[in-house]
Amino acid sequence: MKKVLLPFICAAVLANVSIAKTIEAVKFNGLVYLSQETAMDMIGLHPGQEIDIEKVDEAVRILFRQQYFDDIWIEEDNGTLIINVKEKPIIAKVEFSGIGENDKDSINSFTNVKKGEIYDQTKIEFAKEQLKKFYELKGFFDTVVDVETNSLNDKSLEVKFLINRGENIIIKDLEIYGLDELKYRDFEPYISNKEREFMGWFWGRNDGKVNLFELESDSAKIKDIYYKYGYLDANISSPYLRVYFDNYNAKLQYRVEEGQRYKIGNITIEIPSGFIDTDKMQQSFSLQNKDTFNILKLRRDVKYLEDTIADKGYAYVKVYPDIKKDEQNHIVDVIYKVVPGDKVYIRDVRIMGNSMTIDRVIRRDVFLAPRDLYSRTDLAESRNALRRTSYFEDVTIKEERVSKDEVDLIVDVKERQTGAIGGGIGYGSSDGFLINAYLSETNVLGSGISASVNVERTDKELSGSISATNPRIFDSVYSLGGSIYRRDYDYYDYDEISTGFYVTLGRRIGRYVSVSGRYTYEQSELSDLTESLKYDKSGLLEKSIKSSVTPSISYNDTDDYYLPRRGITASTSLEFAGAGGDQKFLKSISRFATFYGLEDAIGYDLILRYKAQFGWIKENGYLPYNEKLYLGGVGSLRGFESNSIAPMNSNGSLTGGKISFLNSVEASFPLVDRIKMRASLFFDYGMIGESGFDKKRASAGIGIEWMSPMGPIQFVFAKPVIKEDGDRTSSFEFTMGRQF
Repeated sequence: MKKVLLPFICAAVLANVSIAKTIEAVKFNGLVYLSQETAMDMIGLHPGQEIDIEKVDEAVRILFRQQYFDDIWIEEDNGTLIINVKEKPIIAKVEFSGIGENDKDSINSFTNVKKGEIYDQTKIEFAKEQLKKFYELKGFFDTVVDVETNSLNDKSLEVKFLINRGENIIIKDLEIYGLDELKYRDFEPYISNKEREFMGWFWGRNDGKVNLFELESDSAKIKDIYYKYGYLDANISSPYLRVYFDNYNAKLQYRVEEGQRYKIGNITIEIPSGFIDTDKMQQSFSLQNKDTFNILKLRRDVKYLEDTIADKGYAYVKVYPDIKKDEQNHIVDVIYKVVPGDKVYIRDVRIMGNSMTIDRVIRRDVFLAPRDLYSRTDLAESRNALRRTSYFEDVTIKEERVSKDEVDLIVDVKERQTGAIGGGIGYGSSDGFLINAYLSETNVLGSGISASVNVERTDKELSGSISATNPRIFDSVYSLGGSIYRRDYDYYDYDEISTGFYVTLGRRIGRYVSVSGRYTYEQSELSDLTESLKYDKSGLLEKSIKSSVTPSISYNDTDDYYLPRRGITASTSLEFAGAGGDQKFLKSISRFATFYGLEDAIGYDLILRYKAQFGWIKENGYLPYNEKLYLGGVGSLRGFESNSIAPMNSNGSLTGGKISFLNSVEASFPLVDRIKMRASLFFDYGMIGESGFDKKRASAGIGIEWMSPMGPIQFVFAKPVIKEDGDRTSSFEFTMGRQF
């Protein structure tokens, strides 16, 4: 029964009631959400009052305004007013159909139709309109939203939004009138609404879909590009989008006035004396006198100046660039006005989010402690150091100001899965049944200690290893690790069983550099050698002992362990074999990698990587085949089978190399963000030989990088680009637990 009919209903019900009749009692039927006492206080009808039709009508209106009821009607029985209510049902379930998983969180945040709330038709209609606007802003026009309700019982129902997202508007033509010095290609990488390219459906091509969210900001982005090239008088119109709904195509237009390009005149830093050497600071700026003005360089200089002052303890320093244009001569003077504020000290460092990792394990990589002077560089490097540990999926360090000269640091970590367990059973024609089991943990009981156990059993051999490493003994700068192992390798021209142990002692030098020394004792046994290998090396020892010492040094300033977007890793080692035992050689392995994330520059999470590895070995007596150098495999030269690229003897058996070089160029980009899956394109080039680089190979391909609940997994699809007849190639490989 609708509210607009209530006055007539009440009049009909109470028509036979004497005007002078009093209310003996008031009763409610059907109340659940409101108590009877609360309802009585609302309606203003009480025993002893005379029955007044207008007051009764007002009481009904008051109850309807609470939005709890579908219907209200009143009866009178010998002076007792009986107020009957039919309450609205509760929403027990809300579903959205016709949408992608990525949209659900956004939709839930603004539709405001929640489980457990009272069903309200007005709120449902509002949610429908919001859904249409949401998809319109995403470029879907003529979106249709229907709502289906299913009663679960008398008190609850299910609400289902049926969404047909409509059609995308495609920009077939984008025109920028007034272009002279700059061209569309200068803006295209930065704007969101772009003209559709040929084969726009293909990855990496512009699909031309309208994005109304970004339409207005595209004008500002175009203006920003003009400022990048020094056109400070550039004026960009608002976008004009003309849509043709018969075919859902559109034409997008802008009008620009470029103006003249400005050069840098004088650069001045206004700051209280004693803070910095302003002349030296200006020499470090990206913008210099007589340069063409560039807004990106200006922002870089502002940040550099702020960080320099903040590193002196002025956490809340502000730098205001004042640009003074000489419009006649097209010269611009830049004045950096610095307001340092108060010097700030750390009052406390609080750790949050760690359910397993011990607080002190986190604190030892935070380079600021209570009573320390604030430093922005130390803050950023602390975050990167924590991410390099591999224990955390994400790390944020927030500043909470507690007074004008004190601040608390809140280190909020999100732990990642650091343990793995697995195993398998297989069968091989040569080894028979194979059983494998492994257990690894890189953060044992939250202590930062890593340990692993691996066992493999075949009909012929038992192999495995036990390893453990403490990267910070007693939270000091020293590390200690070691392993006992027995390994069974099947190479192409021989088999090897290595049994031994190693112990490594290391020390951190500063924040990025570590040095270490390793002692290794190992017995190697070669078997199943091809006849050509036996003939090739008459002095071959099928059993030999290696006793070696390996000093090494490494550098790492990256911002994450598994998926770095910034920084460099570099290491080099030199193994001296011959401290006892049969094997006598020198072996050096050097590695380098650099990472560069482009998200800040282009607004897209593209990561460029370059990796290189150089190997060199010198024979000082006895050098077995298994210690020499080989290329090929997922951790080396992809597209070729593991350890399959090396010098050969005259009969085609691999004998290993003494010098090798491998480098890779990669581009990694998001594939499915919600499950942390990325893809990468790569090109590998490697060289190997005895005394020179006689063999040269190259490959290219695509990789799938997935940070799975079990740890990082990488699938590699590769194809050789440079190869020779007889090469053993591999088009698919995968690996677990490796850095991307």
